[in-house]
Amino acid sequence: MSLKAFHVVFISAASALAFGFGAWMLHAYRLSEGTTSDVVWGVVSLVAGVGLLVYEYFFLKKLKNVSFL
Repeated sequence: MSLKAFHVVFISAASALAFGFGAWMLHAYRLSEGTTSDVVWGVVSLVAGVGLLVYEYFFLKKLKNVSFL
């Protein structure tokens, strides 16, 4: 597995984790006695997930001529 392929897999997994954590925090806020920090962590995590996807897009655009092998 090349460094490019590993990077794409790692950033995809990190963004999925960020979206999952953000959804979990927002869900926890809605269910019980949620605090303001739950909303803050949820929104920050969702923004981080979007940022990681934007980063991955520009990374793939920059290295489009490098193979995945």
